[in-house]
Amino acid sequence: MKKRFFVTGIDTDAGKTYVTVGLLKAAKRAGLKSIGLKPIAAGADRVDGNLRNDDALLIQQASSVKLAYEQVNSVVLEEAVAPHIAAMKEGRLVTASRLEGYIKGALLTPHELALVEGAGGWRVPLNDREMLSDVAKALDFPIILVVNMKLGCLNHALLTAEAIARDGLTLAGWIANTGPEIMPCYDENVATLSSMLSAPLLGALPWCKNDEDVAKVFDELLSVL
Repeated sequence: MKKRFFVTGIDTDAGKTYVTVGLLKAAKRAGLKSIGLKPIAAGADRVDGNLRNDDALLIQQASSVKLAYEQVNSVVLEEAVAPHIAAMKEGRLVTASRLEGYIKGALLTPHELALVEGAGGWRVPLNDREMLSDVAKALDFPIILVVNMKLGCLNHALLTAEAIARDGLTLAGWIANTGPEIMPCYDENVATLSSMLSAPLLGALPWCKNDEDVAKVFDELLSVL
């Protein structure tokens, strides 16, 4: 049975790529055929004449099913600004239907686990009419919400969960992601979100420098998906 999830965060730099890559590596260790996609990315460098986004490259490398870069990251924009602004500056029009088509095309490749990582938060504009959440709605995959535990995360997490529910999608669960500095009243904030979000806490990611410790955390996280 295939498992497919859309990975979003409460804002940019919430840890979406860290979670996506960690889960893909855990799936690889478990012997699963896994695919990770970053359908749109803004912020890229020229590598041998081609634009490449660092997060998309990490996702491509972590997947056990090897896809061409263009399948992993179908729309890559050079400037690290909001995708619709980067696209406008490049004279490009990005649409939800086009991104949906790219994703579904890549997912024709046999797999057991697929993770589609968003860009920024839930309501990131693609153009003057559509948002990246429209792509998530079209896919209808369960959502994994990454919450970077910092001041302001309660409001951002609750509003994001409300928007996901309003869009008619299932929030599979949320992940508490911690940076090198633990926020004040960390346990109390996790408890607040656990009581106020309808979806379960899938796992709390501590700040780990040891690769073996990181692997154990993500192995446990994968087991509850």
